[in-house]
Amino acid sequence: MSKLVSLPAGAPRLWVPGDWNGFFGLFTNVLLNIIVLTGLCLHVVHLPEGIVYGRILPALGIALPIGNLYYAYLAWQLAKKEGRDTVTAMPYGPSVPHMFIVIFLIMLPVYAKTHDAILAWESGLVWCLVIGAVVLLGAFVGPTVRKYTPRAAMLGTLAGISITFISMRPAFQGWQEPWLFFLSLAIVLISWTANVRLPGGLPGGLIAVVLGTALAWIAKAAHLDELMQPGEVVSSLGQFGLHLPYPSGDFAKALSGIGPLLVTAIPLGIFNFTEGMNNVESAAAAGDDYSLRKILMADGLGAIVGALLGSPFPPAVYIGHPGWKAVGGRIGYSMATGVIIGLVCFLGLTAFLLAAIPLVAILPILLYIGLVIGAQAFQAVPLRHAPAVVLALLPNIASWAQTQIDNALGAAGTTAEAVGYDKLEGNGVIYHGMALLGGGAVLAGLILGAIAAFVIDRKFGWAAVYAGAGAVFSFFGFIHGTSLGWGNSAPVALGYVLIAGVCLVFSRKEVLAKSPPLVEVEHGMAEA
Repeated sequence: MSKLVSLPAGAPRLWVPGDWNGFFGLFTNVLLNIIVLTGLCLHVVHLPEGIVYGRILPALGIALPIGNLYYAYLAWQLAKKEGRDTVTAMPYGPSVPHMFIVIFLIMLPVYAKTHDAILAWESGLVWCLVIGAVVLLGAFVGPTVRKYTPRAAMLGTLAGISITFISMRPAFQGWQEPWLFFLSLAIVLISWTANVRLPGGLPGGLIAVVLGTALAWIAKAAHLDELMQPGEVVSSLGQFGLHLPYPSGDFAKALSGIGPLLVTAIPLGIFNFTEGMNNVESAAAAGDDYSLRKILMADGLGAIVGALLGSPFPPAVYIGHPGWKAVGGRIGYSMATGVIIGLVCFLGLTAFLLAAIPLVAILPILLYIGLVIGAQAFQAVPLRHAPAVVLALLPNIASWAQTQIDNALGAAGTTAEAVGYDKLEGNGVIYHGMALLGGGAVLAGLILGAIAAFVIDRKFGWAAVYAGAGAVFSFFGFIHGTSLGWGNSAPVALGYVLIAGVCLVFSRKEVLAKSPPLVEVEHGMAEA
């Protein structure tokens, strides 16, 4: 938890030196995601450049800065209220999981069926609107859920996301260009994890990206590596110009097929709500206790505003608040990120930055965020809850592993179903169990982690409550299932019912009375 520092008379400072670190870290993180979603739109769904650079990115150029500025305002309010200068604004950007989901599960199937890129885009917009509406509804129930859910469950499932979907891909990509990746990684680790002041007080994130970029272009000039392509930089300048957003057109055609969209939009809206709740808890563990309702309302409105202006990519509060706090980010880093990202989107600079900056120089920043969030899950909870954290990790690990297997099989022109689950299991790939464990991973991790934490504390009645919730969510396919539907994962639901029953038996006072009391010890809990 951050040390309390009293503010001098007057308003909190909007910029401190540590905001440079926070800005270059969050900006490169958000920029990387914008670059990725731009490439997905152009090369997977084959959207026209006019739609991508003229509609989608300008819409993000409105939705993202509004969120960043709003979160900066909430940080300013909190700093003023509590009289300290250590408050860090919540990070904000396009939701990474939803980037891939809307492309591959919503837009691409529509395009493959109709060969109508515009209809695919409009279907994505309708899907994003539903996501925003679900998150807004979550703003009214989220505070209650947060109040009665163990921190180990919320931070554990968040750590699962950060280790798998945030850290693993950057690590793999970095090891493909290790000589350049290691340079930027070393600077990030020395500057941010060891908190070593760099020469001249320069921010570590900036130095990592600048040195990595310079070295990549030097290697190109010396004909030592072909990572950078000058021709791509020149051609990228063709997108430079002012692109302003305007309201999207008629959704009637896309709305006619809203049924299949709801099957993914409703559980993924719950995913956004759950992840937002976990991120707020993560910030509270780091010392900044924000209103969950205000955060979720901002996320829901951001998705709706973005969709109405032309972006199918819902924004969300990001994982990583403790990381930006650790490197000195306070209020200004969020404001600066919003303003600069807005300019990048409005001026069509995404293509240029994609061509001029090597991706591998940015990746260590994402890896760092995963390290911090993974570590926090163990550091900010009672030591006895460590097993609950590990259990909460597992659904996201399963979901990530299933994604890797599906992508590999897809590249080979087949699927797990076509290969056969028995054949996969015979070769050590327990695919069906993996798919069930990883279904609705964020919510599933929350449920499992809560059950384990309450069991560890011998609060068996509460464990039974969460097991009952797991049964309901499983039965309708919100977790441990492949889609929404009546009885979607009935065997899993039955399993949760059995857990609830066992916990209720052990919740009886006469049973507990026969057990030795628990006492706090250095490494957790032990019998007296």
